[in-house]
Amino acid sequence: MTLRKNIVITGASAGLGEGMARQFAAKGRNLALCARRTERLDELAEELREAHSVEVFTSALDVNDHDRVFTVFKEFREKLGTLDRVVINAGLGKGQPVGTGRFDANKQTLETNFVAALAQAEAAMEIFRDQNAGHLVVVSSVSALRGMPGNLTAYAASKAGVSTLAEGIRAEVLGTPIKVTTLLPGYIESEMTARAGKTPLMSSALKGAQAMVKAIESEGAKAYVPTFPWLPLSLVMKYAPMGFVKRFG
Repeated sequence: MTLRKNIVITGASAGLGEGMARQFAAKGRNLALCARRTERLDELAEELREAHSVEVFTSALDVNDHDRVFTVFKEFREKLGTLDRVVINAGLGKGQPVGTGRFDANKQTLETNFVAALAQAEAAMEIFRDQNAGHLVVVSSVSALRGMPGNLTAYAASKAGVSTLAEGIRAEVLGTPIKVTTLLPGYIESEMTARAGKTPLMSSALKGAQAMVKAIESEGAKAYVPTFPWLPLSLVMKYAPMGFVKRFG
């Protein structure tokens, strides 16, 4: 297995991005972290440098500023020498039921989770193609498996798009030194899932981050995280009647 020493994580100031950064730093990896909230990002970077003696670079990035995505990724490469892995993690979950007057929220969710993910994938893959090496990691969701009701409709559609995008890129580079992994997390504690309330299916932030990093390190094509209960549940969700799927809304 190739050692991925230099890792970019978008949306790294909180939640799953922050959790993955902590896990990778503990493994001695150098990090390039970006997010909109630079104060929290810089505090995290300083903490990780002191605790693990790794290089950690930060940059302010709103992934919806597509030109800036390309600029930031190139700057990270210049600072680190190579980019070995890029984790497309930045996302938004503010959708509302379709037809309730919140087209703005649904549009923003799709733009952030899908169009901005494409910009990140384009920027990362340009670098990987030039290096003829790299690992692209796309954070999707188990909600991508089916159309979802209510506030999840636009979110699930955006994540389905991201999953298909990642699979298409993987098909393109299959057999080359460039690898592509799609992560499909279930309910993991984060700012995004906080409004869902407590559920028996919710994993702790620590357990979720550990599961995600383990799946990333294995570099498989696709991983449900944590594996239990989401791998078996994914099989149910794919074929269950819509009445069952509606319970996840």
